[in-house]
Amino acid sequence: MKTNQNETSLSFPTVDQLEKELKREHYRRNYNRVLRSTLFTLVSVAAVAILIAMLFMPVLQIYGSSMSPCMEDGDIVVTLKRSAFERGDVISFYYNNKILVKRVIAFPGDWVNLDAQGNVYVNDQLIDEPYLVDKAFGDVNIELPYQVPDGKLFVMGDHRSTSADSRNTAIGCVAEEQIVGRMILRVWPLKDIGWIH
Repeated sequence: MKTNQNETSLSFPTVDQLEKELKREHYRRNYNRVLRSTLFTLVSVAAVAILIAMLFMPVLQIYGSSMSPCMEDGDIVVTLKRSAFERGDVISFYYNNKILVKRVIAFPGDWVNLDAQGNVYVNDQLIDEPYLVDKAFGDVNIELPYQVPDGKLFVMGDHRSTSADSRNTAIGCVAEEQIVGRMILRVWPLKDIGWIH
């Protein structure tokens, strides 16, 4: 039987070519596996971080100057959700679909009083407020001395002359269910990163 000279002969790959192709296929499969694994890990970490942030450590941006100089307009802070506070802690709480930030001054059953110079007394004891730059009587329409109701906290802003807080019935004392948490860390601006006192 005669073969046509125009027919092309079949050529088989060499062993070297087969090994190179196998290595390339093996590399491609490994690369895809590592890429999928990395993407899964990143998505999982991001989901856990968001869950933790929403449930335990909300991040908030400060608006206004009622907490100046402790916190300024535009600062970004991390909040720790908790229900036990100490005098002087800075907390955030819900008020009329907004989140306000103030400092804890007195607890349920405490008696709060202010003098004309803006000094604050709790249970007839002058409280130490090293975080204040200026003291002021401010916008007060409650009857002094004032007893903090059960289940509530008496809060005040650090910029006493302009802060709307528990000294006025428009805001009043803060109920436990209103509280978001305690402000613990400023993360923005970068030059002011640090713990909140």
